Amino acid sequence: MMCKWMGLLSVLMVFAGTGTASFAGVEWETEYRFELDQPPLDVAVTPDGKHLFVLTKKGISVYSQDGKLVDKINVGYAVDRIRIGPRGRRLFITSRKNRTVEALDIAFIFDIDLSGSPYKGPRNAPVVIAVFSDFQ
Repeated sequence: MMCKWMGLLSVLMVFAGTGTASFAGVEWETEYRFELDQPPLDVAVTPDGKHLFVLTKKGISVYSQDGKLVDKINVGYAVDRIRIGPRGRRLFITSRKNRTVEALDIAFIFDIDLSGSPYKGPRNAPVVIAVFSDFQ
């Protein structure tokens, strides 16, 4: 480890001795800002960026990408970290106090406006649409 530090130090000394300045920059702007009723403990974002999960002492608040509160999940006081699964279908919650890890299956519900569409059967019958996205 000492050799790596000494090598880095010598490179910095050579660069500093040239008298040239080099700056790296990062451009940024605030995309959105959430006003919360509790301090955030942890956050997780779905892989597609469409939903943000914010953990507070009161539970998990789910926000859409435009900053609107979608829902709240009551998980208990002892939860201290959250992580979203690689496909965005599971939310992992951990508790150091309880020494637990839980996997929550996440399914988003969307309203579809069907006014004016033809129908068969009762007008107020519940409808479930299943999407099989893993088939090619």
